[in-house]
This record gives sequence, C-alpha cells and structure tokens, in this order.
Amino acid sequence: MTTTPARTPAGQAAFAELPLGAVRPTGWLRDQLRVQADGLTGKLDELWADVGPDSAWLGGDGENWERGPYYLDGLLPLAHLTGDPALLAKAGHWVEAILARQLESGFFGPENNDDWWPRTVAVKVLTQHADATGDPRVEPFLAAWFRYQLAHLPGRPLHTWGRARGADAVLGVLWLHARTGEDWLIELADLLLSQTDDWEDYLTNHLITGRARTFDHLTHGPNVAMGLKTPAVRYLLDGTEERRAATVAALDNLERRHGLAHGVFSGDEWLGGRDPHHGVETCQVVEYMFTMEQIARIFGDGRYGDLLELAAYNLLPASCDARMTAHQYHQQANQVLVTVAPRDWSFSGDDANLFGLEPHFGCCTANYHQGWPKLVRSLWMATADAGLAAVAYAPAEVTAQAGGTTVGLRVETAYPFGDTVRITVDPATAAAFPLLLRIPAWCTEASLTVAGAAVDATPDARGYVRVERTWTTGDTVELTLPMEVRTVPRDRGALALRFGPLVLSHAVEEIWSALPGAPGLGDYEVRPRKSWNWALATSAGEGPAGWPVERRPVGPVPFDAAQPPLVVTAGGVRLPEWTYAGNSAGPLPESPVPTGFPIEDIRLLPYGSARLRITEFPQAALTYDPAVSH
Repeated sequence: MTTTPARTPAGQAAFAELPLGAVRPTGWLRDQLRVQADGLTGKLDELWADVGPDSAWLGGDGENWERGPYYLDGLLPLAHLTGDPALLAKAGHWVEAILARQLESGFFGPENNDDWWPRTVAVKVLTQHADATGDPRVEPFLAAWFRYQLAHLPGRPLHTWGRARGADAVLGVLWLHARTGEDWLIELADLLLSQTDDWEDYLTNHLITGRARTFDHLTHGPNVAMGLKTPAVRYLLDGTEERRAATVAALDNLERRHGLAHGVFSGDEWLGGRDPHHGVETCQVVEYMFTMEQIARIFGDGRYGDLLELAAYNLLPASCDARMTAHQYHQQANQVLVTVAPRDWSFSGDDANLFGLEPHFGCCTANYHQGWPKLVRSLWMATADAGLAAVAYAPAEVTAQAGGTTVGLRVETAYPFGDTVRITVDPATAAAFPLLLRIPAWCTEASLTVAGAAVDATPDARGYVRVERTWTTGDTVELTLPMEVRTVPRDRGALALRFGPLVLSHAVEEIWSALPGAPGLGDYEVRPRKSWNWALATSAGEGPAGWPVERRPVGPVPFDAAQPPLVVTAGGVRLPEWTYAGNSAGPLPESPVPTGFPIEDIRLLPYGSARLRITEFPQAALTYDPAVSH
C-alpha cells in the first residue's frame, strides 16, 4: 500500500490519502462512529430490502442499481474504523460477492443492469477494501474492469448519472495507475473525462440564478456536489494551473447564487436559491464532503479543509437524529416544522423532511453512511516531501510513514467545540519531517508551541503553518485557535452566526411524534414546543461580543440537544409578524425590523444539535432605549 501521491503525466496531488485505518478516531469522534454503528447503519441490511440478502449485488433478484454499492461505501470504512466484528463480517460478505461475480470480459455486478454509474461506486468500495486489507485480488479485478471500459466506452459512452459523475470514475482509475504506472490507464482516464459533463464551464459561466424549475443533471444538488471535483481531477491529468482558480470561482458562484446560512448551497433536490426555507439533500451533504476531501488532497489548500469542516460539523449531524436511527432527505437552515406536508422546494415529496428510514426516496438511505468514516480517513494526509498534513481537526490517532520511519500522532482535542489541539509525536526513531498544520481562515489569532517553545503561527498562502524539525518521542505541538461569535451578512439585512467551524442556531424546543406503522426504526415528525420567530438584538451593547459562551464536556452522543457541548446565550426579540408560509418559516422581513418588544435570552446551539432551528435571523431595531427598564 502506497502513501505517495499518484503518478500522473502532468499534475501531481499535493497530498496523498493514508491507508484506511491509518487514522483512527478517539474521543468524541470515536463516540460518534459508535453511535452510527449502533444506529441505522449497523442494522440497515436487516430492515431495508434494497440492501438485504436479495440484492442483485449479492446474487439475488432484488435492487440492482446504486443502493448496494452506496451502502457498502459507508459500511466498509465504518467497519474498519470501529473494528466491529459484526460490521466487518457484513462488509466482507458484500466484498466477496462482488469479487466472485466478475465475467471473463471484465464486466462485473448485476448482469441485468449495465449502467456505468453504480460500478463507479463499487470501485470506490474496492479501493478502500484494498487499502485497508492489502487484498491482492483487487488490482487484477480492477484492471480487467478498466480494460472492459476502455474497449466499450467509445461505443457506449457515459450517460445521465454516470456522465455527470465521471470525475469519480477517474479517481478509481488513477488509484490503480498509482500502483501499476500503466499508460493505458491514463488513456482511459482521458476518455472518461471526455465523456463527463463540463462542470468547469457550467459552474463558472452558466450557473442558474434562483430556483431550478425543471430537472437537469447540471442543477441536481448531489450532481453539483460531485461535479465540483471535476476541475481538480482534470488538473491531475493536464497540470493546468487554471483549474485551481476555476474551482474557487465555481464555489464563489454557488455561494453567491445558492449559498445558505450554514455555508452549503441549496439543493432540494435541485438548486433552489438563497432563501433559508430551501433545503439540502443528505446525499448532497456527504458527496460535498467527499469532494472537499479530494480537492484538499489534490490542491493542498486549507480553504477546502475549512469547507469540509463546515459541512461535517454542521450539516452532517443535522441530517439524522442524534442517535442516527433516522435521517432526513432534505434539511433546512430555518427548520421549524418537520411534518408530512407540501413545501416550497424545487422538487420533493411531502415527507422529504421527516426523520425516518426512507423519506421521499431511498438514495439517501443508502448513501449517507460514508460521511463520518471518510471524514476520519481524511483528517490527516501524507505530503509529497515525506511529511504529514492536517486537513481537518478532530480527536484521533495516526500511524503513518514520515521522514523514513513509522510515526504515531496522538491528537487530543474537543475541536470543533474547543479551541485547543494538542498533538504528541512518537516516531519509531528520531526523524526529520514536516508537519503542516491548517490555520482556518476564520481564525485571526492562532498561537502555536512546539516542544514548549512559541512558534510563529502565521499561515502561508494556502492556509498552512509548516513545522519542520527532527522529531523525537514525546515531542508535543499545541495549536490554539481562539473562537468567538461572529456574524455572516445575509440577504435582506439578515444575519447568520458562527463560532469557529460551528454554525450557531436558535434551538427551538422539540416535540417528537412517531408515525404509526413506520418501517425500520421509525418515522418521526417534529413540532415546536415554543415560539421560533425571533430576531437578533444587535444594537449597541447587545451584539455578539457580549453574549455568554458556555462550553461543556462532550457527551457520549455528541450532537444531542439535551446535552449540548456548547451553549451561547444571545439577545433576541420576538417577531410575531414573522409566521409560517407553506409549512416552513416564512420569508424573512427586511432588516432592521422596528419593534417595541423587550430583549429576552434565547439559546443558541451548534447547528448539528438542533433539529428545529432558526439559522438565518432578522435584526431588530428597538424603538426604545434598552438601557431603560422595559
């Protein structure tokens, strides 16, 4: 198993993934993966026929498209990272079934469905399996499949979903090329990209404004999330530096035209504009995370670690209940009613925001499992000069090659809920190598000590501090990333709030109701126990700088609203004129909103802990002097 960047004819990735299992979760992140393993992920094959024993991917006559591979794409890394024997056995059963059913031609998978797309997901699974186990069967299996593609793609090119998601197929080809160096694989990668939608042109020059009204693969939220990686993947093949700028421009366009208060673009299930009642599909969340992980690897730019954390620590936990027994199809930034009802979304069923087994459509039921495990794997990567780079921060242990020796890193932190990251370095023998530490763009006063001595924490142009020395056992690095409540301007004079990598939401007290006769572990509606329609009191003396911040120990269920690790008490003012519209929070009134209502305390929690929430707030203009008793 290699940890060196992929050999390509032109562009070289800045970082390389470590083998699956080289980074293992500890602390609150280990607890989160345990929650997932004990929740729907660990039981899905027993509850949902689409990934049950009749799956066509297992040789049965059941579901024969993407759902089996999707499920395995998260189940397999979760099993290896938790070491859970039952999950390892389940994942191994699927892998064996796939490896055993390859035809002499190289074709594999269900014979009654020849779509290219689901096999792309299966390739992602097999590369992870090989990285974790060293299974010698995977490389020849993939070589036979890729030769089949090279022979048949000219006459039967990528289409529909596969055409939109062609960059993901190229990643598998380059994985094998990194191990064999065979030129024909680059020929196949070029062919795949020639048949892939031109996301670079669309996202930089033709992106729609406002809500999509008809289906198009280029405006489908998960497709956009996957397509964003296309310029970076093209860079690996052609080395064209303009791909970096195109990626930034695409993200800026999406933020300007479809960005929501939590930091990810709308997609319910098509691009929907900037209003906070618009949703984000759970498939879009996990595919966006995978894309940010890949772009961070290829370009080595810290901005993509910032975006990865924003999605991972906010939208990912919000997509499920705290114990991960049910998920949503769409989540909303301003989510104040979770019920079976029509909503002003681009495209969805009436049940799309329920927490359940299969709300609206089963793609998210199969696909959301990859989010947490792939985040763990991507926390740290290898650098091209035999060092290690921190892509994102969370408690973890790392075992990797660096400086010509085996190195262990112990990362102790409560991040993103706390602001200190302590890293203990344990090389097998004393060795010189660099550690690259990402300094988030939101942090302006980072401080750093190495072996007890202060070090300049000013990041370079790509957002990293490089610490290079001869490391010996027990050397420590302590990075402090001070966090404070900060405001993010939104449309109509509204505000969003962030605290470090966390988005803050007013957590509306929740009433959960189980729907009768629901499949799986249950379907749930959620209604507010108290008023949700608050404006922020941001007048002089009442702004975020004066709001109390309470940090608490992270509990065994990290994103449980009943035991939040962070509570901010803000000043709010009731806005009774702001009401429901179409079973969602209505359009925000233009701010500032004149009001004579008193300032009251409202509780802000991390977005991922609040399943009912206001995240985009109007601002109140008080018609009285708050210094005078009211």
